[in-house]
Amino acid sequence: MFDSLTAETLARVQFAFTVSFHIIFPAFSIGLASFLAVLNARWLMTRDEVFLRLFNYWKKIFAVGFGMGVVSGIVMSYQFGTNWAVFSDKTGPVLGPLMAYEVLSAFFLEAGFLGIMLFGRQRVGDKLHMVATAMVAIGTLMSATWILSVNSWMQTPAGYGMNEAGQFIPEDWWQIVFNPSFPYRLVHMVLAAYLTTAFVVGGVGALHLLRDRTDGEARRMFSMAMWMAVIVTPIQIFAGDAHGLNTLEHQPVKVMAMEGHYDSHPDGAPLILFGIPNPEDKRIDYAIEIPKLSSLILKHHLDAPLDGLDTVPDEDEPPVTIVFFSFRVMIAIGFAMLGLGLWGLYLRARGRLYEAPLFHRAAILMAPTGFIAVLAGWITTEVGRQPFTVYGLLRTADSLSPVEAPAVATSLLMFIVVYFFVFGAGTYYILRMMNKPAHTRRLGLREAPVRAAGPIASTKAAEERADDANA
Repeated sequence: MFDSLTAETLARVQFAFTVSFHIIFPAFSIGLASFLAVLNARWLMTRDEVFLRLFNYWKKIFAVGFGMGVVSGIVMSYQFGTNWAVFSDKTGPVLGPLMAYEVLSAFFLEAGFLGIMLFGRQRVGDKLHMVATAMVAIGTLMSATWILSVNSWMQTPAGYGMNEAGQFIPEDWWQIVFNPSFPYRLVHMVLAAYLTTAFVVGGVGALHLLRDRTDGEARRMFSMAMWMAVIVTPIQIFAGDAHGLNTLEHQPVKVMAMEGHYDSHPDGAPLILFGIPNPEDKRIDYAIEIPKLSSLILKHHLDAPLDGLDTVPDEDEPPVTIVFFSFRVMIAIGFAMLGLGLWGLYLRARGRLYEAPLFHRAAILMAPTGFIAVLAGWITTEVGRQPFTVYGLLRTADSLSPVEAPAVATSLLMFIVVYFFVFGAGTYYILRMMNKPAHTRRLGLREAPVRAAGPIASTKAAEERADDANA
């Protein structure tokens, strides 16, 4: 199966496989942690028990997803030493401290307050419990900030020098952390995480509304998710456009691949809506395009010239087919999200948000699309950077450890088996929890002192407290 594949190709496939599993969990955790903080705050402000039941419902799902994200992230870090040791050696002086900052300032913050958020309401009180919930949410955002700073530096390196050993060494940490593409990637990824969570929450709410349209918890979570869809999706589309313009400035070859521009267009480039890339003949077959619209979007002028891949040496071209299709998948899902949000706004205005079965079925179908869009965006970003690990400076072929293809193939097969078993079981468990209605969760309120009413009453109260603590 792997006989014709090189060690470099297998190492890239292995990293792509593990990071694809990993990225869906942080994307969900970032949004869900903030959602939990909002639910807890609304409970404290209103004392509406619906918010508390929703908090207890989603915190258990968050705990499982967070655990799988941690486990899958650890595996990736080991690959830097096993498969990509040259990359680690050359970029370590810059990227090593950034990764350490992520662990020290973000992951420890999440881990330190996670137990209080999950189990501590009866022990520390509502206010401190709210602080812990907020710290978990802030920790997930900080973690995303550091990781995206690392990735963005690899895309748009800045603030570095080179020593005699060929290593990148830091010269200006501000430029390293806040490199040219970092703000755009951070905003785009965080909004993607919020939308991913919103559509999962909306899909779960829609599922339970189809079963019982009077379900108060399902109505509340569905309403909140649809507000997120209609408000955040347009912001995400705007942020994505700004990110694209930044990419055009700093990584123009990636944009050429995204747009499918094999040829330069001196008097305005078309927007290719769909087609089939033909790398051998350097063209897009069966192209459906709108004349000059790409120039209008990217340069804000119909006749603005745009360079094509004919200006780039073949050895510096990314895999156009993968980037071309992944970019369109991401864009298509973004506009589908916008369409669902606008549909929900229309139904809300007519007072039919909770009484539209067709809309609810559409929301269920859209529930996993956030994960697909995140994966498509990651593929666009990372494959579009090829053939470099550090854009324009360090080639992927020069970043590999001195390992043989059979060794990488063996570990890849083991990862495939273990990942599908472990994370398949975890995902199945999460789906089973989502299948249950939120009103079955106990409130987890602080119990009143038990008066002397005999052993039966005391035992019953103790059991109720234990149930609430586990809710």
